[in-house]
Amino acid sequence: MKFKRNIIITGGAGFIGSHVVRLFVNKYPDYRIVNVDKLTYAGNLANLKDIETAPNYFFEKADICDYERISALMSYYRIDGIIHLAAESHVDRSIRNPVAFAYTNVIGTLTMLQAAKQYWESCAEGYAGKLFYHISTDEVYGALKMDGTMFTEQTRYDPHSPYSASKASSDHFVRAFHDTYGMPTMLTNCSNNYGPYQFPEKLIPLFINNIRHRKPLPVYGKGENVRDWLYVEDHARAIDLIFHRGKIADSYNIGGFNEWKNIDLIKVLIKTVDRLLGNPDGYSLDLITYVTDRNGHDLRYAIDSSKLKNELGWEPSLQFEEGIEKTVRWYLDNQEWMDNITSGEYERYYEEMYKNR
Repeated sequence: MKFKRNIIITGGAGFIGSHVVRLFVNKYPDYRIVNVDKLTYAGNLANLKDIETAPNYFFEKADICDYERISALMSYYRIDGIIHLAAESHVDRSIRNPVAFAYTNVIGTLTMLQAAKQYWESCAEGYAGKLFYHISTDEVYGALKMDGTMFTEQTRYDPHSPYSASKASSDHFVRAFHDTYGMPTMLTNCSNNYGPYQFPEKLIPLFINNIRHRKPLPVYGKGENVRDWLYVEDHARAIDLIFHRGKIADSYNIGGFNEWKNIDLIKVLIKTVDRLLGNPDGYSLDLITYVTDRNGHDLRYAIDSSKLKNELGWEPSLQFEEGIEKTVRWYLDNQEWMDNITSGEYERYYEEMYKNR
């Protein structure tokens, strides 16, 4: 079958990546979608069970830092588009092991860029019809005061953690490849995502699972840090729109216009989970446990998505209460998925499956 587009989506077995892969596979049957994932702890092919036999879906277990392998995949699949999501993304892990974050997020992105450059420059048409789309984070902008200001595309970069520093560096490399080589690139910075299939080290799935098992809910400091929350399927829709209609060499902020203090969000989670489990109102409030704040913990993030709305017509489709309800129900209805993750069984399965490949 001849495909209209041949697209690599890196990190496609992860949380956001699996939603983007699913959307593209289902929406564009004439696109060949190649999911490139190393299957680290946060990658799980169970996230894509529903589309794994689709005729336009292909999976390749590969490390984005492996230049020879990525170059071979570019050539073999005749790739004309890359949606680059693969990254280490957990701030606490970056504080414990910053080198791993620099390697994956910076060297991995640079490897993808160089492999794309070499292959696309070898094509008769050159860069025509090609695109490298890099997904980043709002954390590169630093922290905001409690004054109502928001991050825009013109906000100066000011990363405060090893994670955000590594993502800021990768952003700069993407822009540099456009400015130096003329590679068609685009970049987006998104706010905190939530929804199904998120690895349960992140706040919302972790706390849903802890409430279910009557485990403590650790809250940094006084829980007054503010985050802007975006439902993951809305993020996937934005990526789709920007990939097809965004301006080359431009960047877009993607946010939910949905700010919550951590402690207020946690109380909404408790109320929702308790209700759906049939517990009395307030039953799990006693699980809240305040712990010492982490190093470099930014006070507030808030994304201004006005540019994306005004230029391309995107805006979030879900109110937060509706999104949280859907999210909690999904985790409670998919306990086998959650138990498989928390037990580590999925990692052992993939190790055995791919050890001789």
